[in-house]
Amino acid sequence: MATTLNATQCRKELFSVLDSAVTSDERFTITTRNGNAVIISESAFNSLMETLYLLSDPTILDSVEEAERTHSEAEDWRKCLKDMS
Repeated sequence: MATTLNATQCRKELFSVLDSAVTSDERFTITTRNGNAVIISESAFNSLMETLYLLSDPTILDSVEEAERTHSEAEDWRKCLKDMS
Protein backbone atom coordinates (compact mmCIF):
# COMPACT_ATOMS: atom_id res chain seq x y z
CA MET A 1 0.00 0.00 0.00
CA ALA A 2 1.22 3.55 -0.71
CA THR A 3 0.25 6.73 1.09
CA THR A 4 1.06 10.28 0.00
CA LEU A 5 1.65 13.02 2.56
CA ASN A 6 3.02 16.51 2.31
CA ALA A 7 6.05 17.37 4.44
CA THR A 8 3.98 19.15 7.10
CA GLN A 9 1.66 16.15 7.52
CA CYS A 10 4.66 13.83 7.68
CA ARG A 11 6.34 15.94 10.36
CA LYS A 12 3.17 15.85 12.50
CA GLU A 13 2.79 12.08 12.07
CA LEU A 14 6.45 11.07 11.78
CA PHE A 15 6.49 8.38 14.48
CA SER A 16 3.32 6.71 13.19
CA VAL A 17 4.59 6.93 9.59
CA LEU A 18 7.84 5.23 10.60
CA ASP A 19 6.00 2.62 12.64
CA SER A 20 3.66 1.81 9.74
CA ALA A 21 6.58 1.57 7.31
CA VAL A 22 8.38 -0.88 9.60
CA THR A 23 5.48 -3.00 10.85
CA SER A 24 3.25 -3.22 7.79
CA ASP A 25 5.65 -2.50 4.91
CA GLU A 26 3.56 0.53 3.99
CA ARG A 27 5.24 2.89 1.54
CA PHE A 28 4.97 6.67 1.98
CA THR A 29 5.57 9.33 -0.63
CA ILE A 30 6.40 12.67 0.97
CA THR A 31 5.78 15.66 -1.30
CA THR A 32 7.69 18.92 -1.06
CA ARG A 33 8.10 21.97 -3.25
CA ASN A 34 11.52 20.73 -4.32
CA GLY A 35 10.45 17.18 -5.18
CA ASN A 36 9.32 14.01 -3.50
CA ALA A 37 10.90 11.48 -1.16
CA VAL A 38 9.87 7.96 -0.23
CA ILE A 39 9.87 6.28 3.17
CA ILE A 40 10.08 2.48 3.18
CA SER A 41 11.19 -0.09 5.73
CA GLU A 42 14.80 -1.18 5.91
CA SER A 43 13.79 -4.70 4.86
CA ALA A 44 11.99 -3.35 1.77
CA PHE A 45 15.03 -1.22 0.92
CA ASN A 46 17.40 -4.17 1.33
CA SER A 47 15.16 -6.31 -0.86
CA LEU A 48 15.20 -3.68 -3.61
CA MET A 49 18.99 -3.38 -3.40
CA GLU A 50 19.39 -7.16 -3.66
CA THR A 51 17.04 -7.29 -6.65
CA LEU A 52 18.97 -4.52 -8.41
CA TYR A 53 22.26 -6.27 -7.70
CA LEU A 54 20.98 -9.60 -9.04
CA LEU A 55 19.48 -8.04 -12.16
CA SER A 56 22.73 -6.18 -12.85
CA ASP A 57 24.70 -9.45 -13.02
CA PRO A 58 24.58 -10.72 -16.63
CA THR A 59 25.32 -14.29 -15.53
CA ILE A 60 22.34 -14.38 -13.18
CA LEU A 61 20.14 -12.68 -15.76
CA ASP A 62 21.16 -15.30 -18.33
CA SER A 63 20.24 -18.04 -15.84
CA VAL A 64 16.80 -16.51 -15.28
CA GLU A 65 16.19 -16.22 -19.02
CA GLU A 66 17.35 -19.81 -19.56
CA ALA A 67 14.95 -20.99 -16.85
CA GLU A 68 12.13 -19.13 -18.58
CA ARG A 69 12.93 -20.90 -21.85
CA THR A 70 13.16 -24.36 -20.30
CA HIS A 71 10.28 -24.20 -17.81
CA SER A 72 6.96 -23.39 -19.40
CA GLU A 73 5.34 -22.86 -16.00
CA ALA A 74 7.88 -20.14 -15.10
CA GLU A 75 6.26 -16.73 -14.71
CA ASP A 76 7.78 -13.83 -16.63
CA TRP A 77 10.09 -12.05 -14.15
CA ARG A 78 9.40 -8.74 -15.92
CA LYS A 79 5.70 -9.10 -15.06
CA CYS A 80 6.63 -9.91 -11.45
CA LEU A 81 8.72 -6.75 -11.20
CA LYS A 82 5.89 -4.68 -12.69
CA ASP A 83 3.41 -6.23 -10.24
CA MET A 84 5.68 -5.31 -7.29
CA SER A 85 5.66 -1.60 -8.13
